[in-house]
Amino acid sequence: MPEPRSGSRPTLEAVAALAGVSRATVSRVVNGGDGVRPHLADRVQTAIQELGYIPNHAARTLVTRRTGAVAVIIPEPEARIFSDPFFSRQIRGISKELTAHDTQLVLLLVEDLCDYDRIERYLAGGHVDGALAFSLHTDDPLPAIASRIGMPMVYGGRPGWTAGPGEDDKVTYVDADNRGGARDAVRHLLAQGRRRIAHICGPLDQTSAADRLSGYHDVLPGTEPELVSVGDFTAAGGARAMAELLDRDPSIDAVFAGNDLMATGALRVLRERGRAVPAEVAVVGFDDAEPVAESADPPLTTVRQDIEGMGRMMARLLMERLADGREGRTVPGPVITDTTLVQRASG
Repeated sequence: MPEPRSGSRPTLEAVAALAGVSRATVSRVVNGGDGVRPHLADRVQTAIQELGYIPNHAARTLVTRRTGAVAVIIPEPEARIFSDPFFSRQIRGISKELTAHDTQLVLLLVEDLCDYDRIERYLAGGHVDGALAFSLHTDDPLPAIASRIGMPMVYGGRPGWTAGPGEDDKVTYVDADNRGGARDAVRHLLAQGRRRIAHICGPLDQTSAADRLSGYHDVLPGTEPELVSVGDFTAAGGARAMAELLDRDPSIDAVFAGNDLMATGALRVLRERGRAVPAEVAVVGFDDAEPVAESADPPLTTVRQDIEGMGRMMARLLMERLADGREGRTVPGPVITDTTLVQRASG
C-alpha cells in the first residue's frame, strides 16, 4: 500500500481534496452508498489508494449501522470443539465465506448456562451484525435470546426447539440429509449380508443424532432396544457404547455409528475384544471429516456430508439477509445438503 504523503494518518478531507470532490462524496464511496457517478467514484478510489487512506471503523459503523462482524456461537465444551474435526471444517467454511464478504468472524464458545448471559449482553450490545450457531441442543436458550433482541440468525442443523407464534417463518437453517444418510449406511450393511446391525447414536437432544437414529429405524423397524446405545459424539463415548452393545449381544455383526469419532472408539473396543473388522463386525460412521475416517484402523466406511460447504452456505444466507433487510419477513429455508456413502475397508 502506498505511504501517506505526510507523517499523519490521511483524512477523509485529504482524500476529498486530492479527488476534487466533496467530503460527503468520499463518505458515500467509502461506506458503499449509492448516488455517486462512476467517474467520481473512480477518482475517489484512486485518491484512497494514492494516500493509503484507511477508513475509521467506528465512524463507518455510525454511518452504515453495520459492524462488519458476525458471531459464530457453538454451545459445546472447548475440549470437544478443538478435538472434533467437524467443528474446524464448519468454521473453515464459514470463515471463507465471511472473508469473501469482507466480514470478521467472532467466535463465541459456551461452556455452561451461565455463559448465555454474557453472550446475550454481547449480541445486544451491537458488536456484530448477525450470528451463526450450530450444534444446538433442544433446550438451548439461544433461539429465544436471538428472537428477544432481534438478532439476525442462521442455524446449522435442523431446529429442535418449538418456535413461538409467528416465528416459524423466521428460522433459517442449513443441514445435511441425516436421515437419508443413515438409511444408506444401514442398507449398505444389509447388502453386505449383515443381520445383527447395532447403532451407536449421538445425544438425542440434538436433531442430527435423532434423525440418524430415525433413519436406522426406517430400514430396521422393530429392532430390539438392546441394539441401540447412546454415545456423545466423542471417541470415548463410542467406546463405552460399543462395550455395552457387545456385553448385551455378542452376536452383533455390524455397527452404524452416528459419527466418525464414535466409530473409531468402537473400532478400538472391537480390537480389544478380539473381533476382526470387517470379517466379524463391519463398522460404518458418519461425517467423513478429515483426517478421522481415512486414518482409522482399518480406514472407515462412512457417510460423507459436505461440512465445509454447509458452513459456507450458512454464512452466505446470513449475508443475504443482512444485505436485503429480510429481518421481520419470511426468509428462505431450510437448505438440506446431500450425503454420500464412502466405502473403505471397515465395512
